[in-house]
Amino acid sequence: MIKAQETVLEIDLNALKHNFKYLKTRLQPSTKFLAVVKAFAYGNDASKIAEYLQHLNVDYFAVAYINEGIALRDAGITKPILVLHPQTVNFKLLVKYKLEPSLYNFKILKEFISIASAEKQKEYPIHIKFNTGLNRLGFSENDIIAIIEKIKRAQAVKVKSIFSHLAASEDMAEKPFTLNQIKSFKIISETFTKHLGYKPMLHLCNTSGVLNYPEAHFDMVRCGIGLYGFGNSEKENQNLKPIAALKTVISQIHTIEKGNSVGYNRAYKSNKTIKTATLPIGHADGINRQYGNGRGFVTINSKKAPIIGNVCMDMIMVNITNIDCNEGDEVIIFNKNYTAEALSSSINTISYEIITAISNRVKRIFVR
Repeated sequence: MIKAQETVLEIDLNALKHNFKYLKTRLQPSTKFLAVVKAFAYGNDASKIAEYLQHLNVDYFAVAYINEGIALRDAGITKPILVLHPQTVNFKLLVKYKLEPSLYNFKILKEFISIASAEKQKEYPIHIKFNTGLNRLGFSENDIIAIIEKIKRAQAVKVKSIFSHLAASEDMAEKPFTLNQIKSFKIISETFTKHLGYKPMLHLCNTSGVLNYPEAHFDMVRCGIGLYGFGNSEKENQNLKPIAALKTVISQIHTIEKGNSVGYNRAYKSNKTIKTATLPIGHADGINRQYGNGRGFVTINSKKAPIIGNVCMDMIMVNITNIDCNEGDEVIIFNKNYTAEALSSSINTISYEIITAISNRVKRIFVR
């Protein structure tokens, strides 16, 4: 790995490959693999990550919004791309860039059929989403017949898949709820396929679903957080490798005398003489203000240095009183040993939040 000389996000493509291969071992050979690369590939770089996964022969990609899919096409991604939450205003662009929409209510189904027909499309691939308990997006089981009637009248579209999303697949205390979701999806799928007259792909599992519910893998699975190195459990974290390391350097070291303060609003006031290090990373880079005032920490020369005072826009200050270090030394915000999961737990949040928050001004470096 490269020693940091500025704030960087170092992304290990070998770790990405490891995670992809591991998750694939949990599947049947015929089960397709959809890689979720929304939110800039969970804060890494969607184009670079997708390019590498396409090289590894992933079957599908998924993004949240149409502009994310367009960026992938512009980067040379040719594999199918599912747009999980498309907005109707961009439907013409979706068709232009050959993206595939998730359609989840009658308004969006009707509007997409209208656009696809006006664009003279025939059997354009669509994905029908059902709500089985997450209560976020999706048709209900009672909508099946009405959906089928609309689709059968429209030559412009063809159902590529039907899918749903698990609400608590990582929480084994909620296993009865998850099993009920799986049961509901099976019933919906059987009814839908029977009335449709042909069999679309079925997919339900996210990363934790892949790991905990092999009976629900169906025709395809959708993996996001697992690809980036987190299994949502201590056991599975041992089988995965975090792909990203957020690093920075010490800009300046200060001696803070007893009674003096550090940072905005004098949020930290020292009750003894201490040493602090100022680091060039702040809330504009993705380090939430909640990490300040002793809750969050960084690692310097294998020792924890708590963040003191308020997190600034471009800087944080850390306590290095008991750490032997110098200006210019490397600082680890998170990596495979001092994980984003451990850091995020310090403020009672999840790894997803900190890794997706890393701003675009942080340089990405890819290593193989």
